Amino acid sequence: MFAKAPDPKREQFRRYLERAGVIDSLTSVLVSLYEEREKPSNALEFVKQHLNAVGHTSADTEALQQEVTDLRQRCTHLEEENKDLKAKLQLYEPVSKDGGTAN
Repeated sequence: MFAKAPDPKREQFRRYLERAGVIDSLTSVLVSLYEEREKPSNALEFVKQHLNAVGHTSADTEALQQEVTDLRQRCTHLEEENKDLKAKLQLYEPVSKDGGTAN
């Protein structure tokens, strides 16, 4: 049979995918799926989840962990500030027996 000559646009696109790391990522995820003892019922969902994991670099992970730490500290600070403000408010508006503020 006749061998089909490679399409230049197709070859260019393949090289682009290789440079971008797409082929390696897809290969890695498909190998993971192949090596699973119990195949998942939804292979597409498996690929999506594992591609998300492959896309996160350690720098991304470190940045996200730092953001979580910063947000937790801010949340703690705001909770303390809220507690202090509620205590100050009690000095000016004592709570009545029914749970509302007295006027």
